[in-house]
Amino acid sequence: MFKHLLVPIDGSPLSESTIGRALSFARDASAKITFFFAKPEYPLAFYGEGALIDPTTPEQFAQMADQQAHSILDAAAGKAKAAGVVAETRSSVSDAPWIGIIAAADEVGADLVFMASHGRRGLSGLLLGSETHKVLTHSKIPVLIYR
Repeated sequence: MFKHLLVPIDGSPLSESTIGRALSFARDASAKITFFFAKPEYPLAFYGEGALIDPTTPEQFAQMADQQAHSILDAAAGKAKAAGVVAETRSSVSDAPWIGIIAAADEVGADLVFMASHGRRGLSGLLLGSETHKVLTHSKIPVLIYR
């Protein structure tokens, strides 16, 4: 039924367990995977009294984000290869990861987003929001949530 999974990952322990579960799912379905990492945008500096001074330039920040993305995505691709699952990787810069996830799914032609939920509830869920919930409510393709 599903032939191409988009699997957003962020390097967290929950994300790591999601990789394993997605690989198992893809192997059983004879599907391929695109692992996706949403790189953060350079934080805007606030000037004035009480401003924090960040010595990192936008270029340095982008380079660090690229290194982090490659590290996380390469590790996932290695696990896919070891499991015998065809996989590719992709990353993009987005200040709203859920938008990047949906855009990546569209760009690669995925027919399922397979992602983790960090399970924020209560006040933290209200204040921080849930990227998973936003993908779930805005995606035009099915979303499988692994917890």
